[in-house]
Amino acid sequence: MVGVERRTFLMLASGAASMPRFAIAQSDTRPEIVVAVQKLVTSNTLDPVAEQSNVGERILNSYVELLIGRNLQGELEDMPQLATSWKRISDEIVEVSLRKGVKFHNGDEMTAEDIVFTFSAARMFGNTTPSGWDKTITMDTSRPTQKSKELPTQVPAVARRLWPSLVKVEVVDKYTCRFVNATPDVTIEGRLTGMGSQIVNRRAFEEAASWLDYARKPIGTGPYKIRSFTPDVELIFDAHDDYWGGRPPIKTLRFVQVPEVAQRVNGIRAGQYHFACDLTPDQIVTVESDPKLEVVGGIIPNIRLSVFDKYDTALKDPRIRQALTHAIDRKMIVDKLWLGRSKVPPGLQFAFYGDMLVSGWTAPEFDPAKAKALVKEAGYKGDPIPYRLLNDYYTLQTANAQVLTEMWQQIGLNVQIEMKENWAQIWDPKGKRAIHDWSNSAQFNDPVSSLPTQHGPQGQQQQVHEWANDEMNKLCGILQTSTDKAMRKKAFERMLVVCEREDPAYTVLNQNATFTAKRKSTQWKVAPDFAMDFRASNWRG
Repeated sequence: MVGVERRTFLMLASGAASMPRFAIAQSDTRPEIVVAVQKLVTSNTLDPVAEQSNVGERILNSYVELLIGRNLQGELEDMPQLATSWKRISDEIVEVSLRKGVKFHNGDEMTAEDIVFTFSAARMFGNTTPSGWDKTITMDTSRPTQKSKELPTQVPAVARRLWPSLVKVEVVDKYTCRFVNATPDVTIEGRLTGMGSQIVNRRAFEEAASWLDYARKPIGTGPYKIRSFTPDVELIFDAHDDYWGGRPPIKTLRFVQVPEVAQRVNGIRAGQYHFACDLTPDQIVTVESDPKLEVVGGIIPNIRLSVFDKYDTALKDPRIRQALTHAIDRKMIVDKLWLGRSKVPPGLQFAFYGDMLVSGWTAPEFDPAKAKALVKEAGYKGDPIPYRLLNDYYTLQTANAQVLTEMWQQIGLNVQIEMKENWAQIWDPKGKRAIHDWSNSAQFNDPVSSLPTQHGPQGQQQQVHEWANDEMNKLCGILQTSTDKAMRKKAFERMLVVCEREDPAYTVLNQNATFTAKRKSTQWKVAPDFAMDFRASNWRG
């Protein structure tokens, strides 16, 4: 400060420090933005390991970050985030160099110690070990409520789903750490980009009164910090002005839960919301009839499924599950319900798998005659087959369920819808849970990120004892630990046959798509994903 005497400068500084807080706040002209969503989270927590959901993915990006990020303004390709670079030391070890000067929301600088803690037993893995990656961990699907530092059973179960063979993360120096695996794994870098691998602050976790207190307000490094969270009502963020990626463009970011799509549409048309998420295709015309509004979005790397419990009801017989798969007219669902804005996927796989994509594979053909023959061959006696259903957690979920039920009834299966209030009731082992809706994402460009993660030995379907197959689990081991690309692809091909044809764990319906209404005046680019990006590089209000 050339030309200003030291005494004068100190007086000026002292005066600035003594200015009323409201005067400083008045200079902040950044907007307060309201986003209307169908659902905030499913676990009623904000911990990225516990909240493994489509709706959770939408908000995580605002407050916690990954070492290796995904380009939400591009095609989801890998990009440096909290790590500036990474390299292979061996088939089992990846070394990561951290970005320096990154500040957590509580002011702490991020160091290698926070990375070690994030992937520690105390915070993530509990008493599980990588030596038992193929031994299924039983998972409790009820919402976490305990007021202690003991991890909910969901957390270690999910941790081993995401990182089945991770032994430890070790410090090399303050800004360098190594991920050490028990087995070879060509996808360690991909796992670093996955939901659940976001970095949290060690001190904040240790100082929290309980795991639930921490999980309702985790401290991350993202552009926004949590002000308050009221489950099933609203989530409010404030700008994290020390954000390493530049000053956030929004002063207050508020997500509000508005379950009915018509109410979200009416709200944005009335100026109550700046964004309205989870629109159905038929609402797009209504929104765009307002010249001030537009709808953005489209197909994303997520596939809608019907999932089967093979241990009760008539679904014990694989022929009944096979019949269910052949009774579905997927093209009609895409054309009529989705108005052509979705597509039928080639089984549970994605185009960005590249050389690992199984070309020529398709969803089961629509063949009612074949489905009826399978029902007859199985000796089905007309026993009720329950279909547990949430009210439009997924876009068009209820309408889709009504269509599916009609198709299944036409081949002679007595499928009956049972409405449920939340995911805990969907997964509840009490009673019979033959069929329910689900979806499956691929977090990175390898099939290990999808089919084994959700349906393998540590996948949720096996962890809740809904489905299992010994051959499938052995194939998962090959896919997860082999470095031979041809062997891995052969294993993946066989997994599709087992899970989608011979012993169906699920059947694919359509590739998911998301549609969001926004004001035209807001220059904001939608990601090809569930995640919403409100960083400075993606905002001109």
